[in-house]
Amino acid sequence: MRKMCLLGIAISLASSCAWAQTPSVALEHKAAFITDLMNRMTLDEKVGQLRLISIASDMPRELIRTEIAAGRIGGTFNSVTRPENRPMQDAAMRSRLKIPMFFAYDVIHGHRTIFPISLALASSWDMEAIALSGRVSAKEASADSLDLTFAPMVDIARDPRWGRTSEGFGEDTYLVSRIAKVMVQAYQGVSPALPGNIMASVKHFALYGAVEGGRDYNIVDMSPTRMFQDYLPPYHAAIDAGAGSVMVALNSINGVPATSNTWLMQDLLRKQWGFKGVAVSDHGAILELIKHGVAKDEREAATLAIKAGVDMSMNDLVYGKELPGLIRSGKVPQSDLDNAVREVLGAKYDMGLFKDPYLRIGNAEDDPADINAESRLHRAEAREVARKSQVLLKNESRTLPLNKRANIALIGPLADSKIDMLGSWSGAGVPAQSVTVLEGLRAAVGKPGTLTYARGANVTDDQAVVDYLNYSNPNMLDLTNDPRPAQAMLDEAVKVAQQADVIVAVVGEARGMSHEAASRTDLDLPATQRALISALKATGKPLVLVLMNGRPLSIGDQVQQADAVLETWYSGTEGGNAIADVLFGDYNPSGKLPITFPRSVGQIPSYYSHLRIGRPFTPGKPGNYTSQYFDAPNTPLYPFGYGLSYTDFSVSAPQLSANTLKPGSALTASVTVKNTGQRAGETVVQLYIQDVSASMSRPVKELKNFQKLMLQPGEEKVVQFSIDEDALKFYNTQLQYAAEPGEFNVQIGLDSQNVQQTSFQLL
Repeated sequence: MRKMCLLGIAISLASSCAWAQTPSVALEHKAAFITDLMNRMTLDEKVGQLRLISIASDMPRELIRTEIAAGRIGGTFNSVTRPENRPMQDAAMRSRLKIPMFFAYDVIHGHRTIFPISLALASSWDMEAIALSGRVSAKEASADSLDLTFAPMVDIARDPRWGRTSEGFGEDTYLVSRIAKVMVQAYQGVSPALPGNIMASVKHFALYGAVEGGRDYNIVDMSPTRMFQDYLPPYHAAIDAGAGSVMVALNSINGVPATSNTWLMQDLLRKQWGFKGVAVSDHGAILELIKHGVAKDEREAATLAIKAGVDMSMNDLVYGKELPGLIRSGKVPQSDLDNAVREVLGAKYDMGLFKDPYLRIGNAEDDPADINAESRLHRAEAREVARKSQVLLKNESRTLPLNKRANIALIGPLADSKIDMLGSWSGAGVPAQSVTVLEGLRAAVGKPGTLTYARGANVTDDQAVVDYLNYSNPNMLDLTNDPRPAQAMLDEAVKVAQQADVIVAVVGEARGMSHEAASRTDLDLPATQRALISALKATGKPLVLVLMNGRPLSIGDQVQQADAVLETWYSGTEGGNAIADVLFGDYNPSGKLPITFPRSVGQIPSYYSHLRIGRPFTPGKPGNYTSQYFDAPNTPLYPFGYGLSYTDFSVSAPQLSANTLKPGSALTASVTVKNTGQRAGETVVQLYIQDVSASMSRPVKELKNFQKLMLQPGEEKVVQFSIDEDALKFYNTQLQYAAEPGEFNVQIGLDSQNVQQTSFQLL
């Protein structure tokens, strides 16, 4: 039976909710309510609130419910339906104090409906589209009884060898910070206590995207100025937006693991930034302090983590085993335990669970008959966002858009892969419900046009790679190879291609190749796919490459072979239809890269906002004794912010409303943008600023604003950007955040390289 609790009145002994076992304060007074509840909790009940248990762990469900009823579990994750979670909440309502459970899950880029991966969302540069993906995700997750998502992931990623590049929003501090705010607000709405909203847990705090060598779980060694200037702002933006939780990173920071890092968790997060939410360890991270070499045993690991400010222990037994004894012995102060419990209870309060433990679980009679019913999906929204997330990288001789009446050869190992369309961390998404490129093109091609398909190659024939990718998830294989000989598949593809007017080759990575624990030492396409592309090029037919991948790839040779290249990333449930929309011109691509594409792995790290140096390489000038690689071009394959359209745009030279800027005031930078092509289209106008001379080396340029606008053929608009002192501030060597007087260059263009410049003085 569903139990309800009363809001805003003193709770009586007769109430069904446990905190009413003795007279207490009104539920509407959060701090007093939680203090009153804590005063009635035993030591074991307090420790129990700090345990976050995975339903996928070795603990049987019956034992989990027994532990919950005994007050020894505070929350769970990896159960994603009402029938799964209702019995656990029932168990909590049988506990002595009836403190409600919360239920969490990784809702990263969709729940039932899968949207494009986060890196693709960032490629849209469209805050409304990104917010739409978050709102739909929250609604679907809430409808499945989930209270919290471990998202958004806002780690700055500048080394694409790191597999989790796919899970974040790219390389740029400003862009990722904007998206962090949008996603938190989309998940939580006006309040995470309302139905349809869920709490956001921003991750991974902190600096996880800077792991050395791009190798997952590795160390991070970074100067304080780089931390504060480049890597910390997105987390801060998410917290300023009201994120109710943070997930602590697995990496160490300058030798101290984040899970035991008092400076990170206490001094910075809580004292400097004022964070009041719940801090959750990553999976098994407290126990891993022993392997980090900072704790000699589980007892010391628990001590370090609780003192650092890690409130909840995810999927290990360390807190449950060790904290009661540590408290009783005085090794851990009672205040450290109480602080953590207060944050956990506060998060549950903010989720609305004390008011109604069944807020998102609902009544059994209202459970969906089929959790995967088509009626529960949001296909139109997913298709719209997926269209906006694609980036046109090359389009020689107007190869695209395709003619629906043409004879098209669709070839490639990813052209008909439902599971790969979903991408990494696809949550509760069902591969069978995704639309492949083959299905999307079949639905769109017109008469008398034809579409002929051949696989052409496997993603890779390296059996060691296949075995590795399939090891972690044997029930849903990430990579299933065609058993036919490679030459037989290649011959079939060439035969199909020779009979076509145009070839569309869908190539890239299997989704498991761009995932957690999927770091790579090279960024080339696998050899099987390179051979396929060369064979298709040899037919002499126009060749369109459709990329499916979760990181930048070094595809310089393949770009040279192709007539057109469309970056689609992993586009989600409606990916095939969205890709068909772009290929056939029903939608004009408008995406821009949120991360630099290097020419080779040897250029890594390759990002646009690097610091200025004393001997810079200048393209077109002699390179001897300048900072360069002498054996390859030094420019990226594709720069940050790059992306083409089926139409053309011009941007005028920037004009400033004033040549000087006084502290406390603002000036306006303006450009006129014109659609000089033959069809309507969107583009992203980007504002960069360069600090010409400062007390320390500053980046060659930094993104400070952007606007996405739609223009009809021949239409022009004036785009204005306001620039104030805050846009010029940076963290100096004393970690003071301030702007310094002097000259600043204003650069405006359609990507980070093709800009026009003017300047002003800050007085």
